[in-house]
This record gives sequence, structure tokens and C-alpha cells, in this order.
Amino acid sequence: MLALAPQDLRLDVNALDYLILALYFAVVVGIGFAARRAIRSSSDFFLAGRALPAWITGLAFVSANLGAIEILGMAANGAQYGLMTVHYYWIGAIPAMVFLGVVMMPFYYRSKVHSVPEFLRRRFNPATQLFNAIAFAVAQVLIAGINLYALALVMEALLGWPLWLSVIVSAAIVLAYITLGGLSSAIYNEVMQFFVIIAGLVPVVVLGLVRVGGFEGLGQKVRESVLGEGGLHTWSTTASTDNPLGASWIGIVFGLGFVLSFGYWTTNFAEVQRGLSARNTNAARLTPIVAAYPKLLIPVVTVIPGLVALVLFSNLGKEGGPAYNYAIPLLMNEFLPNGVLGVAVTGLLASFMAGMAANISGFNTVFTYDIWKGHVNGDKPDEFYVRLGRVATVGGVVAGIGTAFIAAGFSNIMNYLQALFAFFNAPLFATFIIGLFWKRMTPWAGFWGIIAGTLAAFAVYIPYRAGVLDLGTDLNASFVAAGAAFAVDAVVSVVITLVTTPKPEEELRGLVYGLTDVDLKDDSLAGDRAWYRSPVILGSGALVLAAAFYLPFL
Repeated sequence: MLALAPQDLRLDVNALDYLILALYFAVVVGIGFAARRAIRSSSDFFLAGRALPAWITGLAFVSANLGAIEILGMAANGAQYGLMTVHYYWIGAIPAMVFLGVVMMPFYYRSKVHSVPEFLRRRFNPATQLFNAIAFAVAQVLIAGINLYALALVMEALLGWPLWLSVIVSAAIVLAYITLGGLSSAIYNEVMQFFVIIAGLVPVVVLGLVRVGGFEGLGQKVRESVLGEGGLHTWSTTASTDNPLGASWIGIVFGLGFVLSFGYWTTNFAEVQRGLSARNTNAARLTPIVAAYPKLLIPVVTVIPGLVALVLFSNLGKEGGPAYNYAIPLLMNEFLPNGVLGVAVTGLLASFMAGMAANISGFNTVFTYDIWKGHVNGDKPDEFYVRLGRVATVGGVVAGIGTAFIAAGFSNIMNYLQALFAFFNAPLFATFIIGLFWKRMTPWAGFWGIIAGTLAAFAVYIPYRAGVLDLGTDLNASFVAAGAAFAVDAVVSVVITLVTTPKPEEELRGLVYGLTDVDLKDDSLAGDRAWYRSPVILGSGALVLAAAFYLPFL
């Protein structure tokens, strides 16, 4: 095994590698200029004109999630927690993505909303919309900051760029193409970035496995590592918390698989926005389901490199050695020749841009429609809101630069991200799912429920961080905080509903399950009834595969 200090990360890049980077930057900005020509209205800027096919929006959906946080963070989790990291994919993503496509996306898409907070205004009231819009905006700025900080650290270590230069250059590229082409530019870039990311990571996986003796050799070396046998299993050690993740099956199933997962995938507008840009209802429903299939296989290029780094570098994650976040950069440094190295570094840049673009495009839409137009000044021509969206894009990027260094307090950025999901997504999911299936739920129940759930998450997580409450690992603390947020939100929502007045059924049509909007027209296209375009059939297939993938690793 190798022992490396952080300064040993520097990559031997040459002119060929920088040329690949420069070509990538040029293509990204060129897509922004091309998309700008199609911007004629606010719908074009914020929702890509609702004209994209499902395979485009589906790849954009998974790419928007495949940011630097995902690449670096899940590889870090692979090194720190072993194969239990796959829970974030097979139970922590696929079921929720299928549920979003089959059940929830028709409500989003056919209500013609621009955002999730706007849906909450129609279902509940303007106060609920405003609270969620502000919470979402803050969360997106914080997550954009994580992306910026993660990439800046990598660029500083790998290329020798100063931290400030890495942050500014990276932010400027995203700012350019989002400001120019809006969501269309973001989505088309995300499709390209998906393939660039995969192309950059596959050589790392292949060469890493060759070095450790294939899957069999990797398994043997993991057994000899600090993770031990538990690092190679997913469920068999979860009857208690005596496992690398420090979580029981209850925390994994309820905290991660239900509350955190469904809270993120079904209500996070940065993802849902890709479905809203689809050309019709069926394409919108297929968006997260198309994305589920590549999502099933993403652990191959994130978790496996984390395990390879663990067994190759003896001081990874230890005092005086590189942090877990450097698992993939360490492997790039160890294996890749020039040219291939340029593709891999470009893949990291692409992952950052995909993630941050999703954050910023979601932020500018919510700020423009839900905060400014909804509560400050809604009496302006359409062109004003396009201009305001571009200004909000600049503001979101600048704010992201400002929040980048909050992430410095976490050696594993995925732990920080999961905490944010517990604060912002878990209570929203409780309010949303109860309001979707229970027409009796009242407007003020939605408002006070989501506030109570948010406070409950903080009430659990802050004592844990202060050392007052022992919850094991940071990730398990996020699971518990998310569960508390959901439970408190649900209880408060029911109590408030029983003492307040519900909306009339006429105002809830198209917003609550079982109350169909009779004015909706069928927007299906030729071929939508084919089995291979059925959200139910394709979604069921994704669920079966997710369960089957667990079998060799129980």
C-alpha cells in the first residue's frame, strides 16, 4: 500500500491535457450561445419551452445529480463505508425516481407550474409557497457552494491552481452558459457532460481493478482493510448499528430509503425542473424513469474507485493523509497517462458544472417566479422576468462562491449534503405527500407542518454536532434528523388540519390524487402507448433490477 500526503496529489498535466480542457470550455459556452437564439419568452428561458424528448430530459436528470459532490462524495463514502454506500442508489434513489415518474410528475406537469413552490401555493397558500421558496433558494446556494469548494480543492491539488482562481474560473463558465441559454443550455450541456463524466471515470475503474487483481483481489484486500468483512456486505450486518455505516436497517429503510430519498427525488426542484421541460405528460413521466437505468450503474464508477483507493493508499482518511474526498483524484494521479488524464480532469469539471448548473437554474426560477413575481412585484411584462432570471443567475453564482467555504468543515462532503437534505427536503416531502393524497389537509396545516418539520431536523442534528446527542456517524445523524422532520411534520399537519378549514374541492382539482381536472386535454403523441414508452412497465423494470443488484452483496 502507498502512503501519500496531500501535496503528492499534483498531476503531471501537459499541453495536450490543457487543450482538451480548453476545447471542452469552448463547446460548453458555444452551446449557451446556440441556445440563446431560441429564448423568446420566460417559458423558453426557465423551462426550455416544454419541448424536449424524454431521452434528453432523462439524461439531463441523472447528469444534474451526477455533480462533483456525487463523484467525489460517493467515492469518499465507498472508501469510508464500503459497499453499504450502494444503499444511496438502489434503495435511496431508484424507488423514489420511479414514484416521481409514475405518480407525481403528472401533477407537476399538467398543473403548468414553473416550480415546486408554485405547486405548493396552489395546493396550500402563498405563505407555504414563500417559505419553501426561500428554503429552497438557500439550499441551492449552499449546495452550489459545496460544488464550488469541492472542485476548487481538486483543481488546486491536481493542477496547482490557486483556490480563488479555481473558484472564479469554474463559476464563470457556468454563469456564462446559464445566463445565455437558460434551462435549454443547461440541459443540453448536461447531456454532453454525462458522457464526458463517464469517459473520464471508466479508465480509472478499469486500471484500478487491474492493479488490485480484479474484483476477487479487491474483495480480499477490503477484508484485510479497516472495513473488514463488513465492507463487502449491504444488509447482513444491519440488525444493529455494528457496521461500517453505523446504521440499522430501520434507519436505512425509513431514514434513507423513504424520507431522505423520496424527499430529495420527488420534491427537489433542481431535478423536477428537467421533467417540466419535457414535450408532453408522458415524456415528463418518463424523465426520472429513463434516468433510473444509468443511475443503477453509477456505483461502478463511484463506489468501486473508493474501495480501490482505500486498499491502495494506507493513510487515506487518516490524520496526516489525504481526506476521503481525494479518493478519485488519487487514482487519476496514480494511473492515467497524459491525454487520458486530460479527459479525466475534464470529467471532474463536467461533473461540477452539471451539478452547479442544476442548482443555479433551479435557484433563478424560484427566485424569479416564487419570490419576486409571487410576493414582490407580479405586474411586469414577460421580458422583465427573463432579464430578472439572468440577474438572479449572477446573484446565485456569486452567493455560491460565498458559501463555498462552509463546506470546509466536513472531511466528507457527502455528510454535509445529507444534512442539508434532512433540513430542507425531508419536511417538504411530508407536507407534499400528505397534501397530495389527503384532500382534507388545510392550507395552514401545510405551512405550519413544514416549519415544524424543519425545526425538528435542526433540533436533532445540532445537538449531535455539539456532542450532546450520540447518533454514531454523521450519515446516521442525517437519517435520524430526516425521520424526526417527517414524523413531526406529519403530526403537526394532522393536528392543524383538524382545527382549520380546508379548501373547496373545486380549487384542488388537478392538485390532489383522485380529483381530476376535467378541463385537461390529452397531450399524448403517436407511439406513447407502446410498451417501451410505458412509465409503469419501465419503472417496474428499474425496481426489479435494483432489487436484483443487491443479491450478490447481501
